[in-house]
Amino acid sequence: MNRRDFLKLAAQSAVFTQLAPFFTAPAHAADKTELRYIPEADLNILDPVWSTSTIVQVYGHLVFDTLYGFDKDYNVHPQMAEGHTVSDDKLQWTIKLRDGLQFHDGQPVLAKDCVASIDRWGKRDFMGAALLGVVDTMTAVDDRTLRFKLKKPFPLLPMTLATSGSNMPAIMPERIASTSPTEQIRESIGSGPYRFAKEQWVSGSKAVFEKFAGYKPRSDSFPPTYTAGPKVAHFERIVWNIIPDASTAAAALQAGEIDMIEMVGADFLPVLKADPSIKLLPRTTPNFAVMRFNHLQPPFNNPVIRRALLKAFDQKAIMAGTFGEENKEFWQSGVGFFSPDSPMATDVGLDVFTSPRDVKKAAEEIKAAGYNGERVVVLDPVDYPWTHPCTLLAADTLKQVGLNVDIQAMDWGTLMQRRLSKEPSDKGGWNVFLTALSGMSNFNPVGHIGLRGNGNEAWVGWPTAPRLEELRQQWLDAPDEATQKKICEEIQKQALIDVPYIPLGGFATVSGYRRNLADIQLQRPLFFTMTAKG
Repeated sequence: MNRRDFLKLAAQSAVFTQLAPFFTAPAHAADKTELRYIPEADLNILDPVWSTSTIVQVYGHLVFDTLYGFDKDYNVHPQMAEGHTVSDDKLQWTIKLRDGLQFHDGQPVLAKDCVASIDRWGKRDFMGAALLGVVDTMTAVDDRTLRFKLKKPFPLLPMTLATSGSNMPAIMPERIASTSPTEQIRESIGSGPYRFAKEQWVSGSKAVFEKFAGYKPRSDSFPPTYTAGPKVAHFERIVWNIIPDASTAAAALQAGEIDMIEMVGADFLPVLKADPSIKLLPRTTPNFAVMRFNHLQPPFNNPVIRRALLKAFDQKAIMAGTFGEENKEFWQSGVGFFSPDSPMATDVGLDVFTSPRDVKKAAEEIKAAGYNGERVVVLDPVDYPWTHPCTLLAADTLKQVGLNVDIQAMDWGTLMQRRLSKEPSDKGGWNVFLTALSGMSNFNPVGHIGLRGNGNEAWVGWPTAPRLEELRQQWLDAPDEATQKKICEEIQKQALIDVPYIPLGGFATVSGYRRNLADIQLQRPLFFTMTAKG
């Protein structure tokens, strides 16, 4: 029995033990005032600036707002901003806030709140850091006006302030934004269309969001799309139910106990597809699965060992094993270091991933590089629908090349905390974890968290790769897109030398929902367009 068959059998066995409680009640349509939703993981961090996790960013877009937003085609539009002006020399940007913006505590949103929020965010996010690197001064001119004076032109300023897919440039009150960027905020006070009902929050069980009466949507002529346009809250309440078991979640959706599942487990896609009361929605935000190394600790502090592994990992087999050969419309192999189909994606060097695999050769190179049986701790988030099976498959490949693998099971929230440790694995650290890089931030090398090589200042894993850093700066200074594309080819070549992570394939998140829900965002769960009919 292969691993895929094993996973399917385990999942099917779980169905029979979990379905019964939900079938005791008749299926019913979604309530028009309350949306019942199962997120892809538990919410245990309330700071959208502090975490890059998708679940935290989805929470962030409910509760907070940004100065600019993206439409479905990734064009930038003012959001909290009314608009901006730019000086003739391109060194001064003046942004005017919309009238009537209000925080959930009843206080008005002021320019000084924006200045403090952007300053804190820029110390956590790589796109933000690029912006702050060219800022001479950032000041509040008056209550509704903020001004950037730059050291050199930075045409990406609106796009940077619309960042989605990594740390969110969320605007929050100055007193909260004054929190050190190395510490999480404890208060959840934004100016978005929904208020986080912290008093009802039970980590591991549920999170509740209530419509904020003080929110003033934009009056744009175009409908809301992705993070741009008028954000209208159609539900009075949105309740996130934390149900990590994929079979239980699917059964709850079929029974009408839940209105929507953000990430349907791969083994339940055929079942839900055949159910006439349910629709499936492949999200359009690109994702690619990656295996991230801890570059500070052996054995993956040795680049020779990291490069040897490139010969062993089979993207097609891992994607098929994770999502199912029968679901191949939702995944792809032959993926490099940029989001598939993004403007900077390149085929240069992809034969490393598409040529025949050679596990034996990889094992020989690892041994020759000095591997001496060191324990390799692999973090396994058992509550994450795709990451758990994908982790098991990746760990199996690591074992095949002769590594001493220790798979440590935990929930996703624990993994997010554990991966911050720089300690050796026997002191609470780690060697490998899997995650997805998603969204527009990974379309180019500036915001791409996985391609930074600035050591202790880099994203978790902390690779030191000076050449990657040089190429990133060259991309920023490039005069045109053609030059940028050439630089990205060089970045991909260099990434195959430094191997900050191993790309494992691209995939679409597939959501499932009751058919009477309408106006659902295609990119990710941004609930301010969604309605219930009938």
